[in-house]
Amino acid sequence: MTIPRKVAMKSAANGEAPTFRTGMIAIVGRPNVGKSTLLNAIVGSHVSITSRKPQTTRNRVLGVLTRPDAQYVFVDTPGLQHRHRNLMTRRMNSGVASALHGVDAVVMVVDAHGWQEGDDAVLRLLPKPRPAPIAADEPVSTPDAVADVRADGSSAPASRVILALSKTDALRDKGQLLPRIADAAARYPFAAIIPVSAARGWQIDDLLAGLRGLLPEGMPLFEADQITDRSVRFLAAELVREQVFRLMGDELPYGMAVTIERWAESPGRAVIDALILVERESQRAMVIGAGGRKLREIGVKARAGIERLLEKPVFLQTHVRVQPGWNRDARALDQLGIES
Repeated sequence: MTIPRKVAMKSAANGEAPTFRTGMIAIVGRPNVGKSTLLNAIVGSHVSITSRKPQTTRNRVLGVLTRPDAQYVFVDTPGLQHRHRNLMTRRMNSGVASALHGVDAVVMVVDAHGWQEGDDAVLRLLPKPRPAPIAADEPVSTPDAVADVRADGSSAPASRVILALSKTDALRDKGQLLPRIADAAARYPFAAIIPVSAARGWQIDDLLAGLRGLLPEGMPLFEADQITDRSVRFLAAELVREQVFRLMGDELPYGMAVTIERWAESPGRAVIDALILVERESQRAMVIGAGGRKLREIGVKARAGIERLLEKPVFLQTHVRVQPGWNRDARALDQLGIES
């Protein structure tokens, strides 16, 4: 089941339908640069969970935006990181690399406060731009010159990566943007560098306009009212996990996951049992909190998000279980949808 959002398909001003473009777009970046927040702002719905903690996203999540002249299919990927090394993080890092293959465009997200070492690791994964053909009597082309011809006969740019400088609303001195744009341009021949603010909605349309030029002509891949490929059951589990990330503070157990054990839905309400998996008894105690207060708070906030998702009352029960080594267990990761 997918979450609908109605989209009105309008014709061009001259009465003719605009050339329609469709494509897959990978969103990549180091942890905690705002990839999921950007995806949610573009799609206009909470399809990918967010928190101030890095490595919140674990699964690849598709977010779909359909407009009269294009359908953008975004792949939100985990942040590339090397801090916590286990089977889960190896799978997540592998997922970042694999997401870059077979897509039509890439959005690399970098915090506008400045380039960091982790951004270099992502940069090394980006596709190498294909040099534009240059005739003997022609001057050297610019980075966004035509490199080849797509299967549909349209021209494809030499670079299919756009850099989004995120969190620009948090910059006190906007004059810092120009030198940071110049610094980024010297590192890679991006098709465009666009400062954005997902929180304020700044220049999201500019980012989409740049991406549309990178997409091939084609029919939509999804229905116009579909905004994600994930089920409501998956999204509900993610909303519970989001609250654990947000409410645990510095005590956050990274060895934590959420799975739905029971889902009973009727037109009037939904009854859901969510299981929070942790690795150690000490983590279980932290999630439950004194007198069960922390777990109740997690449940109350997660229930509110799930009710908005389902648009009906929800009875949510949350439990915590210790399962040592789950993030090193291939079968457990498969069950949680963390792909190999």
